[in-house]
Amino acid sequence: MADPPRDLPPLPPLPPLPDDETRTLEHAPPAPPPPPSAPPREERRRAGGDGERPRRRQWSAGHALIVSVLALAIGVLLNAPGVHKSAYNKPDGWQRDVALAFTGPLADVSHALLLDRPRKGVQAVIGRSGADEIDTDIGLPAAPAPASPPAPPPGSPGNPTTPKAPAKVAFSPKKKLRLWVAGDSLIITPGYAIVRAAGGSPAIESVGGVDGRVATGLTRPDVVNWFDEIRKKMKELRPKAVVLGFGGNDDKAYMTGLPEGVSIDAFGGSVWRREYGRRVGGLMDAINRAGGFVIWIGLPQTRSPEQTQRFDVVNAVVQREARKREGRAAFIDTYTMFAGDDGGYTQFLPNGSGGLVEVRADDGVHFEREGGDMIARVVLRELNRKYDLTSWRKQSTS
Repeated sequence: MADPPRDLPPLPPLPPLPDDETRTLEHAPPAPPPPPSAPPREERRRAGGDGERPRRRQWSAGHALIVSVLALAIGVLLNAPGVHKSAYNKPDGWQRDVALAFTGPLADVSHALLLDRPRKGVQAVIGRSGADEIDTDIGLPAAPAPASPPAPPPGSPGNPTTPKAPAKVAFSPKKKLRLWVAGDSLIITPGYAIVRAAGGSPAIESVGGVDGRVATGLTRPDVVNWFDEIRKKMKELRPKAVVLGFGGNDDKAYMTGLPEGVSIDAFGGSVWRREYGRRVGGLMDAINRAGGFVIWIGLPQTRSPEQTQRFDVVNAVVQREARKREGRAAFIDTYTMFAGDDGGYTQFLPNGSGGLVEVRADDGVHFEREGGDMIARVVLRELNRKYDLTSWRKQSTS
């Protein structure tokens, strides 16, 4: 059994607590004042004490509208020369008159403020210098001297001997006939057919491809100045035979590039015919003087009787000019070539096998490939009539 607990000595008294810890809450010194609170955000922004950047001021819708208008105005002035040319090239009418009245002064202001310089610089870099110039100078050569009086007929007292026909200029695979095709949209399909047909002759070489441009002609040199273009191509390509097709967009009274003091009457009038004939004949003369022979493809009948009548007027002028230059120009009559059994418009014609083929496009104006091939065969016959393209075969086999 365990011994009874002994009496333990008393524990020593606890040391007294410090005075500051024995104080009651009432005796504690007052708490230090809290730090001053930060002023509101708006007050700090006004005072600029915390280094924050002031908030950007929002523009009103009116300011944005003003900036947009100014940007648009500057853009219009920078492009004013091109806009003015586009207005000048519009078809004749009140819309063109209004556009010219608005864009003409803009182009003048742009030029005066030198704002057209950046546009010209960009055009120079991309190789289109002068693209905004409005060129209406047709620059035709002077009319040829009047022809000498015709010689007396063979067998007459003044001409007892029969003159010999001049020898044809001969071409061969070593000396090829250089052929170029150009015109409006009506020349495109026949033009490629002519190039294909010419490729079958070793004595003919196509140069420059087919230069067919939609909505162009001889009445509006401001749209495309074919007078300048053909002169340049004659120097560059040196073709000996040039196939042209114009007139599909020339059946209107309005013309640009008129001589000073000349005003045009209605389409088909005496003044219109004279001026259009001057342009057609001038092109023929320019090609002849550069050593080329002209084959001009006339306008066909169309589905529209009114348009066909206008095309008749153009054909009559061109045919008359070609006849004046016999031996230097030839006219191909597609009006009768594509006539139906009744003499009028038809979209289908018989081919060599007797079957019907589509020769005209659905628009009733342009040609299908079969129609282009028909024209190409006539062009090749005309070239063989003018030049000697086959005698080289005999020389090569002898």
